Amino acid sequence: MTAPVLPEGIHIASSDADILSCFPVMRQLRPHLLESEFLGRVRRQMAAGYSMAWLEAGGRVVAVAGYRFNETLFLGRYLYVDDLVTDAELRSHGHGRRLFAWLADLARRERCSHLELDSGMQRVDAHRFYLREGMRIRSYHFSLPLQ
Repeated sequence: MTAPVLPEGIHIASSDADILSCFPVMRQLRPHLLESEFLGRVRRQMAAGYSMAWLEAGGRVVAVAGYRFNETLFLGRYLYVDDLVTDAELRSHGHGRRLFAWLADLARRERCSHLELDSGMQRVDAHRFYLREGMRIRSYHFSLPLQ
């Protein structure tokens, strides 16, 4: 993998401080997360290929994306977006679109066949955004709780 091209305002989290600065926005998408556990969880995921990027505007984190490269027999190489969230106070200002466009460009540069993500059924506004950005609903995701 080549080093990602980073347009102005987009950063890749590498330090503990970077990761922790993303917590307030990430928690808006993942309210079950505890700040005391966030750094450890992200670091464990990073060890398995996860990366976190954020968009900064006005000196603050305004959008966050967690992503990883994967490969399957079905798709070949693809970029999977685990998390994509814009600060609720700053939605509809183009921040999510900008971070999404960067992710799609990254996937193209890395010769991925697709950019993929799952989105909770309740996230209707997010679904409208994804459809506007050219994504298609192509399958159902099934889950079996084991606890």
